Amino acid sequence: MSRRRAIQSNAQPPSQAGGTGGVTKKTYSQEDWAARLAEVHVDREDLNKLIMNYLIIEGYKDAAEKFSQESGAKPPVNLDSIQDRMIVRTAIQRGNIEEAIEKVNDLNPEILDTNPKLFFHLQQQRLIEYIREGNIVDALEFAQEELAPRGEENPEFLAELERTMSLLAFEVNGPSPVSDLLTPAQRQKLASELNSALLLSQSQEKDPKLPALLKMCRWAQQQLEERSTFPKIKDFTKAELVMDSIGGSSGAGVAGSSSTGPVAGA
Repeated sequence: MSRRRAIQSNAQPPSQAGGTGGVTKKTYSQEDWAARLAEVHVDREDLNKLIMNYLIIEGYKDAAEKFSQESGAKPPVNLDSIQDRMIVRTAIQRGNIEEAIEKVNDLNPEILDTNPKLFFHLQQQRLIEYIREGNIVDALEFAQEELAPRGEENPEFLAELERTMSLLAFEVNGPSPVSDLLTPAQRQKLASELNSALLLSQSQEKDPKLPALLKMCRWAQQQLEERSTFPKIKDFTKAELVMDSIGGSSGAGVAGSSSTGPVAGA
């Protein structure tokens, strides 16, 4: 009996705090939680692969090369293929849609031939750029000749075309219900869509694993929060553990304090 009591006294279980609906929630201090995370082993090679996967898919060639040199991680593809995708992405982000289309056709003409939705979005962006530049005559002519026939064939395209054409009713730099079409985010959205199509044509993954993993981590925190109070990662760009205040109690760590210790056993 005495031995059992000694083991229990050394275990130092987490404190208890009342939860919603009378459910008792466990409370972990900064130190307790950091110690638990430090016990989790994460293979360094797996982490390097995860980072390399993100850099390649998102098209950061220079960063991928430097990371490969520093970490020893071997890229699974020829990094020169990233350069072609980045030329296309840069053209889209500059608003030079014709250049992007020409480059895609040079790489693989079947991409646009077999993806009518993507090709429509490229043509839609050309229309947006005409409107942005104030070339109203060219915009109307382009919409009538290139986009209207596609809209007649597809109700989804027609709705998008009508929304784009409504830009003509407002000032380019003024407020409007469709002003989002003129933001850099619109170009970025198209660039990502085209980047995914290029990756698929090269038999590569089109989505990086890291964002999905971060979403899973956020979801896991939310699920655990229903049963426990613990230091959480609130800003994933910093990956700091932050403990919320717990009813004025100081036994579970300093309210609002953060820990810069290892989050995943790094």
